[in-house]
Amino acid sequence: MHRCAVRATSPGATRRFALHTLAAACLASALPAQSQMPGRRFPRTALRGEIVFGAFPEILLNGKPARLAPGSRVSDQNNSVAMPGALLNQKCIVNFTVDPMGLVMQVWILRPEEIRVVPWPRTVVEAQTWAFDEGAQTWTRP
Repeated sequence: MHRCAVRATSPGATRRFALHTLAAACLASALPAQSQMPGRRFPRTALRGEIVFGAFPEILLNGKPARLAPGSRVSDQNNSVAMPGALLNQKCIVNFTVDPMGLVMQVWILRPEEIRVVPWPRTVVEAQTWAFDEGAQTWTRP
């Protein structure tokens, strides 16, 4: 007793499918890299700063000692997970969030075009008094 039915396809249909797949792959590779990588969206609570990664969980945040929170997440410029231990002694411009205990919870290492988005708040007070356009990912000072 046969348990699987095999459907016969014409050689022409298989060839057309292969050509369509190849054409789609060529078109996708021809697109600029920027269009393939969607813009990252940062939360309203994200602040801008400079981090120097030390021995986990120690960091220097804007020149002052700070710590990464347990379960913190560091995203590299491609939005992939970066291991803080692999970033030892590297200085990065980042957007980051802080948990209620004051520990750094999320870190996004910024790409050059993201660094050029100014102004961006560096303190909680600035973030509370400035206006944030979530769609455009821009801040406006009062």
